[in-house]
Amino acid sequence: MDRKTENTKIVEVSAAVLQRPDGSFLLAQRPPDKIWAGYWEFPGGKIEPGETAREALVRELREELGITIETAYPWLTRVFTYPHATVRLNFFRVTGWRGELHPHEGQEFAWQGTSRASPSLALPRGERGQEGGYVSVSPVLPANAPILRALELPTLYAISNASELGVELFFIRLKAKLDEGLRLVQLREKNLSHDEFRELALRVVKLAHAGGAKVLLNGDLELVQEVGADGVQLTSAQLAQLTQRPSVEWCAASCHGVAELHQAEILGCDFALLSPVLSTKSHPGAPHLGWDNFAAIAKASSIPIYALGGLSPEDMKTAWEQGAHGIALLSQAW
Repeated sequence: MDRKTENTKIVEVSAAVLQRPDGSFLLAQRPPDKIWAGYWEFPGGKIEPGETAREALVRELREELGITIETAYPWLTRVFTYPHATVRLNFFRVTGWRGELHPHEGQEFAWQGTSRASPSLALPRGERGQEGGYVSVSPVLPANAPILRALELPTLYAISNASELGVELFFIRLKAKLDEGLRLVQLREKNLSHDEFRELALRVVKLAHAGGAKVLLNGDLELVQEVGADGVQLTSAQLAQLTQRPSVEWCAASCHGVAELHQAEILGCDFALLSPVLSTKSHPGAPHLGWDNFAAIAKASSIPIYALGGLSPEDMKTAWEQGAHGIALLSQAW
């Protein structure tokens, strides 16, 4: 096999994002006898012939770290080309395991925090990769920069419901949810005029930022900078029209199938909403994906996906099992 053919063959790899309850995650340093020695990465390794990605993950973590996986959720799949090989990284979020971490290959470990988890977990003296993610160790393998960015996202994405609740009651509920730990809000109020939406956005951004949360505006790119919001939630129509990523800190996309999700990835969106998963009260007879179709679409996604449509907070674990980063809620959020 010549070098060109070798470099175009995709090497399948399973990688683990070990997470503790406080949101911190584990990075391991590659040992001196391996390529890219000294670089930090998420633990894992090659998928052997006949193995599933999960089976490889279990084996690699037992061999490398001396632990037995109990709970692991499929998450993101990213393809990255290094000078020596092209790898497909199948990431799992591992939240439960047995045994004490032990460096069977002589590697170093480091628990890292994320800027989204809590102020105590932010690491301002560490490095922040070009695509995000605060870490206190360096250098990190380049394929992992988008993963660090994704780990800044909380698992709950709340969509505003001020028109139905009434503005003042909505702010009471918003304040309560922020106090409970809500960290990501989409402001979506289709029934308001531009001026009304602007005034609401100013108040929401001020309150959310005081509570440590990010705010994305639905569809209104121009207003993001004016009101100091953190980004935009692109509509499916905008997603189809745009040819480059908007210049905002956080860019999300509303998707309903494979083609739109693919476009969101090409555009460089940070995450996506995929809907409707289940039948909704507002559209009880409309077609919906169902969990099987959702899982099939999410399986190959390179960006985090939030499940939306007909869900409640109790659906979070089911969403994780189907490959979602988390869930997005409208009325159920409040």
